[in-house]
Amino acid sequence: MKLPSLMTMTTMMMTMALIGLTYANSNQKHFKPPNIVILMADDMGIDDVSFHGQKQHITPNIDALAYHGRMLNHLYTPPMCTPSRSALMTGKYPFHTGTQHFVIGNEEPWGLPLNFTTIAEVFNEAGYATNLIGKWHLGFSEKEYLPTYRGFDSHYGYLGGFIDYYQRMALMPLPNASIGYDFRRNLDIDCDMEGTYMTDLLTTEAETVIENHDTETPLFLMVNHLAPHTGNDFEPLQAPENDIEKFKYIQDEKRRIYAAMVAKLDESIGNITRALDKKDLLKNTILIFYSDNGAPSIGLFSNTGSNYPMRGQKNTPWEGGSRVAGAIWSPLLKNRKSVFNQKMSAVDWLPTLASAADIQLDPELNVDGLDLWEELSCGITKPFNRDIIHVLDPISNVVSIISDGFKYINGTTINGQFDGVLTTRGEEVDPRDSDYANTVLNSLSSQILAKYDSVPLTEGAINALRSEGEIKCLNPKEKASCNPLKEECLFKIDEDPCEENNLADDPEFESILSEIRTTIDIYRLSALKPANKASLPDGDPSVHDCIWTWFVESPTTEKNSHCSYQNAPCQRY
Repeated sequence: MKLPSLMTMTTMMMTMALIGLTYANSNQKHFKPPNIVILMADDMGIDDVSFHGQKQHITPNIDALAYHGRMLNHLYTPPMCTPSRSALMTGKYPFHTGTQHFVIGNEEPWGLPLNFTTIAEVFNEAGYATNLIGKWHLGFSEKEYLPTYRGFDSHYGYLGGFIDYYQRMALMPLPNASIGYDFRRNLDIDCDMEGTYMTDLLTTEAETVIENHDTETPLFLMVNHLAPHTGNDFEPLQAPENDIEKFKYIQDEKRRIYAAMVAKLDESIGNITRALDKKDLLKNTILIFYSDNGAPSIGLFSNTGSNYPMRGQKNTPWEGGSRVAGAIWSPLLKNRKSVFNQKMSAVDWLPTLASAADIQLDPELNVDGLDLWEELSCGITKPFNRDIIHVLDPISNVVSIISDGFKYINGTTINGQFDGVLTTRGEEVDPRDSDYANTVLNSLSSQILAKYDSVPLTEGAINALRSEGEIKCLNPKEKASCNPLKEECLFKIDEDPCEENNLADDPEFESILSEIRTTIDIYRLSALKPANKASLPDGDPSVHDCIWTWFVESPTTEKNSHCSYQNAPCQRY
């Protein structure tokens, strides 16, 4: 056989290289960045969606996202609003941004430090249209902290931690505080559609943004719902009467209203999915739903939400505060209709979504999160060890961390008042649950997402996924759980998600305990001092015409001692 000459081989290699380069350039040229849509619930318990097994009030549209897409079975967030949102926005743990302690009060002069790049800035610089609808809660005492200064092209919503569902006003739980109006379109006070229920208002805005979007530009949209967070303390739970009536079978009035609040949220997810489909965006969209943290079942801002069967709640180091309901759907996911059991943290969203959009992150961002796009999209779960830090708070003196399958807790909040299992599953059953699978299949979300299924979603698949997503406790008979105010706590969290069996005093796990202590000490070396600052009297809306505003740079007005719903800005102008 005659061998090719050296010149011929060189020519062949150059041709192959050219073909390869052309092919690569062709792939690059035809790559269309996916639209990113994040739908976030506020203070929703993991057991407040029915895809984890609860039957008191089902959530068919949200469940459809999980069943047609992937259920995020071990999604973790920091257990409070501001820390959780800073983790999403920066891809960094709160102790690396100074946001690790509690939340930003409306009257406090601080925010997410300006030297950190946000996910909105990353996607905006990559050519995305970036829109935020709803809650911010990362500081507004100065304009530079505002969403439109942190990478968002537009913001429609509120700047603080919560508002009334109809009046858009907030009263901070402080002595002698005044109620103030908190709702804007970008920098301007917005009074349009006054009196509209907040979940509907934010949904309508999302539909409008989607309808008016230029499809030549990729869309980055975050819809941070108020629901099911409470409103003001004097009227915490609010929903339209006709929606409350649908849950009249629930005996507890608060739970009945809460179920209606969640139902409105579920309806919103269906309507936003429909808007994306109508605009023909779903064919290249990544759609994510999750809660910012666990529910506050009792205590401050209690909404009666359920983290059952796990211990703790919002603002605690337990699973009930940090393990949240989540789902992801996209036609780009090759292994849809499945459960994603890899542990995932809110800090992972930035590198994961950047990877999906083929955005190369600047190494100087030094994100804490991991790029899990390959695992999510290809259905491959690569076994690897990782740490997830829920809490590292030197003020509360609380540590909560998952390391290589073990959960470690030292210290707790509110003197341990909320460290137990705080809820049970209600005995009442949603009438729709008797035909649960068909209720999901007939939901607005399911009917739309089914268009993208090569194999139809079946009743059997739904029931199997629902069963797989149910959290099952270990129920130890001999070993008791621990009191983190008196001792260290160590759990095999995969086997013991309800944190019942403390292994810290077992000699078999002494080396594990020692390694985790060392790991925590290393993290402490890189931790920033909490950026919290005390409340300022000039932050009160009574000296800003009854409006919550960027008070550090805004001149004060004569004190208005009559700030109220009846004397709100929208009533006067």
